[in-house]
Amino acid sequence: MKIGIFGGGQLGRMMALAGYPFNLRFSFYEAAQDCPSAPLGQLYGDKDASQASLDAFIASADVFTYEFENIPVAWVEYIAAKKPVYPSVKSLAVSQNRINEKKLFQCLNIPAAAYHEVHNQADLTQAVAVLGLPLVIKTTMGGYDGKGQFVIRDATQVAQAWSELQAGAPLIAEAFISFERELSIIAVRSQTGETQCYPLAWNTHYQGILSHSIVPAPQVSPQIQAQAEQYITQILHELNHVGVLTLELFQTLSGLYANETAPRVHNSGHWSIEGAVCSQFENHMRAVAGLPLGVTDELRPSAMINIIGQHPNTAAILAIPETHLHLYGKTERAGRKLGHITVTASTYQALQTRIAQVAACLPNKMALLNH
Repeated sequence: MKIGIFGGGQLGRMMALAGYPFNLRFSFYEAAQDCPSAPLGQLYGDKDASQASLDAFIASADVFTYEFENIPVAWVEYIAAKKPVYPSVKSLAVSQNRINEKKLFQCLNIPAAAYHEVHNQADLTQAVAVLGLPLVIKTTMGGYDGKGQFVIRDATQVAQAWSELQAGAPLIAEAFISFERELSIIAVRSQTGETQCYPLAWNTHYQGILSHSIVPAPQVSPQIQAQAEQYITQILHELNHVGVLTLELFQTLSGLYANETAPRVHNSGHWSIEGAVCSQFENHMRAVAGLPLGVTDELRPSAMINIIGQHPNTAAILAIPETHLHLYGKTERAGRKLGHITVTASTYQALQTRIAQVAACLPNKMALLNH
């Protein structure tokens, strides 16, 4: 079976690496010839996103999936009329639009921040009056790693927030949630409706970018894990989702609040390559290919650490016990995810020691040292 993947970044690369042992083969819709997935399959796509390139991509594979959600729904609908696409068009349409996400949470009675749709500066002024301050303003489409966001802490900042983000209108204004920590849960659903959930990850961000994740998140009660599993399973079934889905959450004194969904494998799940019985990438490939799902249990405490901006010394990283290095073949650039490191250990205490050892080898170590 040949699988076509929209996008040729590191997520597509790791999906392909997970699928090759099953004799799956891959093509990618990606214009950049030097993308991380380039060594693993034929590239289609051009800088103009022409109809001819899309048709050639469709002809290249039996079934299709995607590694990011910022692709036109019309493209996925066009492919779905001809060949299977997983996850569904519905999953993509909901997850790529923050207002659609909030409506889904409301429909399923999943707690989330109160919100207000913003089409102009007057709407933004009204949102401040209704929801109070601080207020988080986001573009409804696009935006990642902290981009496309503005936090209004004083009413005098309304004009500035609108000026900076109005190109992305309509916007969404969200009431600020006071949270203890950020968590995420990843789950997978098969074509026959079977589901499997991974343990909650504790995520730490630095300058808007995910710095590292610890899994299973320490000090998580069975009730909190069950609540997260209930929320994400509801979403999976409501969307008739096939493949991996991620739900980002805030843990508060009154329980979990949903933040955002991603209809794909996720940065906070990279630990699963070495830390779980079956990784998120393998399980996504199993689901898309119509194969039985794998076990999602963790093997031992794990941490995933992003490599951002500058490459570390490979030998120094690999000298640390139970440490695994994944480089994506990217050139260095400020704020760019160049790879990740997974460390595992028998206890959380031993894991923290190894995280500190990794931090000492990284050019950008502030988030780890402040953890």
